[in-house]
Amino acid sequence: MGSESNGVAIVGAGIIGGSIAWRLAQAGVRVTVFDAGLAGGEASSAGAGMLSPGGEFDRPSVWFELGIESMRMYPAFVEELQAETGVAIDFQICGCKQLVEAEQARPRADFQARAGVCVELTSDGLYYPLDGFVNPNDVLRALRRACEDRNVKIAEGQPVTEIESADYRAVVIAAGAWSTQVTVRHDRKCVTLPEVKPIKGHLIGFQLRPGSLGPMLRQGHSYVLQRSNGFTITGSTEEDVGFDRAVSPTICQALHHDAAGLFLAIADATPCARWIGFRPFSPQGPHISRVDGTNVWLAYGHFRNGILLAPVTAQRIADGIISYVAIS
Repeated sequence: MGSESNGVAIVGAGIIGGSIAWRLAQAGVRVTVFDAGLAGGEASSAGAGMLSPGGEFDRPSVWFELGIESMRMYPAFVEELQAETGVAIDFQICGCKQLVEAEQARPRADFQARAGVCVELTSDGLYYPLDGFVNPNDVLRALRRACEDRNVKIAEGQPVTEIESADYRAVVIAAGAWSTQVTVRHDRKCVTLPEVKPIKGHLIGFQLRPGSLGPMLRQGHSYVLQRSNGFTITGSTEEDVGFDRAVSPTICQALHHDAAGLFLAIADATPCARWIGFRPFSPQGPHISRVDGTNVWLAYGHFRNGILLAPVTAQRIADGIISYVAIS
């Protein structure tokens, strides 16, 4: 890897890394994005694309605050990306029904409403009219075009095992569950990165009649969402089994059974796709910040919410780097 002392290096070309690269390139920063495989080929493309901060978070946390902020940014984020690239992105505010026991629904709704979430009590739980989804594959295609049009270098098939941050104006570690496999040095001294590990999740897909679902459905960790073309996704599991890529028919059958309890139409439907993804879990995550005393930024550990948190992560990291470069 050659020296790029006037540019920024981003390790990881998923939706987080690509969004950061786009924002930096818009500001005139020279960027190179490295990925061990294909851009967006791991957790980003595996995600269902549910945008549901109300359904995801039911108590005060940094996750909740970031989720609300990023969800508010999403419509403008998608509109800008489509306008700049001409790539259509399947993004919908379709609402989400959350099945919750009555004794849990009211306190959850009261807390979330005070925090600014639009939530309604229903006979069987909660309804979030402003929740939605985005097809992450569309976002990835648009980000690639936006980055290439702005002369971002996308270096696919180039795993970064170690990097010296002094070779760049700034370095961003955005490699998801693989982030701590990168040895990062600043002025030849090793930079300690926060722990992250993969949490495997199974998902299954059905091709149904478009518009047959309506609002997304959730109960616990089970959910059903339908994209505009009728592709209906249900998931998902949380398995602490390392980087095991095997797709388990038994787990998929259990997912199918649980999803049928939410949406009867898929009870007798045959799945057309089964796949897994590796969510990056970090006990202190998400990490969206600069490592003190260095020019190294962290953008990983988003766990189940990398797609939801892409706009806010990109804006915060890009703003931080642009300010740092301006004064350094």
